[in-house]
Amino acid sequence: DLQKSSKGQVLLDLVFKKLHLLEKDFFGLRFLDSQGQTHWLEPTKPFIPQLETDPPYRLYFGVKFYAEDPCRLHQEITRYQFFLQVKQDILQGRLPCQASEAAQLAAYAVQSELGDFDPRKHTGNYVSEFRFIPNQTEEMEKLIANNHRDLVGQVPSEAELNFLSLGRVLEMYGVDLHQVMGDDHVQYYLGLMPRGVVVYKNKTKVGMYFWPRITKILFKERQFFLRVRTKDNDEITYTFQLANRAACKHLWKCCVEHHAFFR
Repeated sequence: DLQKSSKGQVLLDLVFKKLHLLEKDFFGLRFLDSQGQTHWLEPTKPFIPQLETDPPYRLYFGVKFYAEDPCRLHQEITRYQFFLQVKQDILQGRLPCQASEAAQLAAYAVQSELGDFDPRKHTGNYVSEFRFIPNQTEEMEKLIANNHRDLVGQVPSEAELNFLSLGRVLEMYGVDLHQVMGDDHVQYYLGLMPRGVVVYKNKTKVGMYFWPRITKILFKERQFFLRVRTKDNDEITYTFQLANRAACKHLWKCCVEHHAFFR
């Protein structure tokens, strides 16, 4: 039973047990505070004071650290949770892809859900029951149905593996984006990912700091600092500004945790 003093890990363990997950380190529980700021539940602290809201409490289970190659995860159930997460990332617009890629990914998801195409059961626009991408059109659904026909014989776990194999090579796979302002008063996005921190300006990648080269991660009020060792063994400190202290602390915390996990 959960008590008011129960730590976050107790709640996490209940969720992991319910989902039969053994490869637990990749996952976490997210929640929103009263200001709409996202946080990950801290395992080592009592969980109710962290939530800062009145019951009923709402937390969201999901991938916290994206494996660089989820196809190499040991357990099928772990890969299935990654499949669900990446599917959601595409639907919610966090993981953009080309129309042809979206149609193929969605076909794998249909194969996982419905099995082999069967002309007796799968009539009309049967794909319209599902939502895979933002602003999904009937034309896209026809492409998905055509691709689904080609997947006869793939069992759900195989279709999900093929889905992950294609999903993991998309440019924004596993990128946790944070909006920041640079020293030059230009808006950037910092993206935390398995290999390091990527910097985007106007949706174009303009910088990349690999985790082993990042020597210090700091924040002060609204300012966020990354100290990076160059190839010449010099150190450069990059400074960014966020909208408020809560957003800055969240970025710092996510960055520190990613650094510890992937380094």
